[in-house]
Amino acid sequence: MSEYMILIYDNEAALASATPEQWQEMAVAHDRFGKQVVELGGKINAGNALQPTTTATTIRRDTVTDGPFAETKEALGGYYVIEARDLDHALEISKLVPMGDGCVEVRPIMVFE
Repeated sequence: MSEYMILIYDNEAALASATPEQWQEMAVAHDRFGKQVVELGGKINAGNALQPTTTATTIRRDTVTDGPFAETKEALGGYYVIEARDLDHALEISKLVPMGDGCVEVRPIMVFE
């Protein structure tokens, strides 16, 4: 099995205005996703939601700035690190990630020998 990172991008403004009921619906959807991963023969090794980009600090060479490095409609809001048989399996799993109106990016994790 190989490891893949699923990066979840979504509209921060929509998340910021979500009601407690909507947050609960998202929690239930992510819990369901975790169960689906196991049913498909994969494994979640890690995963977390991230604080908004307004809490980010960007470092570029010797310059440190508050906030994200660029204005964007969709921002990285969370991630999963999964184990999957191959990229096709990782993509099958990733299509099930609750993502609202956003998208996910799937990237293999580099292994150094």
